[in-house]
Amino acid sequence: MDASTSLSAELGQHLLALGAQATTAESCTGGGIAEAITRIAGSSAWFEAGYVTYSNAQKTAQLQVPSELFEQVGAVSREVVEAMVRGAQGHSKARFAVAVSGVAGPGGGSAEKPVGTVWLAWADGAQTFCRREQFAGDREAVRRQTVVAALQGLLHLATGEKPFQG
Repeated sequence: MDASTSLSAELGQHLLALGAQATTAESCTGGGIAEAITRIAGSSAWFEAGYVTYSNAQKTAQLQVPSELFEQVGAVSREVVEAMVRGAQGHSKARFAVAVSGVAGPGGGSAEKPVGTVWLAWADGAQTFCRREQFAGDREAVRRQTVVAALQGLLHLATGEKPFQG
């Protein structure tokens, strides 16, 4: 069993015990987090919805990310993933949420945001946590590492920890 599958299974056990649900808002992973979660039989009891908002227009339309943020700070930013995680949480009514936006490559990087730069945000009720990661490898490796980090953060929240502890 790969890391994302085992993390999803463990997350599901904790969410079931809490009677809580999770939601995802994804850009650079293209639905990979939701796919990992829905590999688990019975995940419909604890997974509410997944939003794949690859374009900035859809981040605004589906998740209410203020359009001016894209010009001010760019799609790969703390502010955008915070807005994404809140939008997903608000639409789905799930207690737990994760959002990701990054530069998976091979192109699209810059001096400030090189390939492998990923912002993640997690929410538990009213609390929001953000983290910037710099993942190594090709496009697939960056996406895979992002999925694992997103699931680890959700699992930490479901066990009462901050998402990037442990």
